[in-house]
Amino acid sequence: MAGQPMFPLQSALLPGESLPLRIFEPRYSQLVADCLAMTDPTFGVVLITQGREVGGGDARSDVGALARITEYADHGMGQYELKAVVGERIRVLEWLSDEPYPRAVVEPWPDEPGPAVTPERIGVVIDKILVLFERILATRGGRLRFDALAVEPEIADNPSLHIYALAARVPMGQADRYAVLAAPTLSGRVDALTDAIETVTAMVEFQIANGDDE
Repeated sequence: MAGQPMFPLQSALLPGESLPLRIFEPRYSQLVADCLAMTDPTFGVVLITQGREVGGGDARSDVGALARITEYADHGMGQYELKAVVGERIRVLEWLSDEPYPRAVVEPWPDEPGPAVTPERIGVVIDKILVLFERILATRGGRLRFDALAVEPEIADNPSLHIYALAARVPMGQADRYAVLAAPTLSGRVDALTDAIETVTAMVEFQIANGDDE
């Protein structure tokens, strides 16, 4: 069983994000070489919950996404520079051997059925993010750009992609990003994102109240 090549990271990546990587560790050099030999050069990305990216021995989450290599430069001696785009969400069914690099049996995990997410509900999320951004910028003497949360029409027309795109712009911690990614339904993802925005807003207000706006 070959399994899907996997790249555990210390970030919870969301569909639609770009992923730049510099590769030098031998096992990931082999992973990249094998992916580039594929018709569709993809690898899975998951959040490391304990440990580090380099050296192995890490604990990994079971929800992640597929990343597709779109650009690369081979610098020789197993060193690569990559640009990948994060795509569909996946769920890890079984981790396989880490030799020659991490691999897993995975399945696509589209949003499960749940309550509909209306444009009005997305609008409420957008308003909360804009209020947060304005609060942060006001402490620094900046002004919010009118297109701060603009997205491409094809993303705006897809509620699932739209919520991922909005979440990617909120300066939240990795645990909150993972909660957004791992929510089974789109409605649950909106709830997770709303909770994250409120957490970040509370942190910003605390910093402002204590005179720490750096």
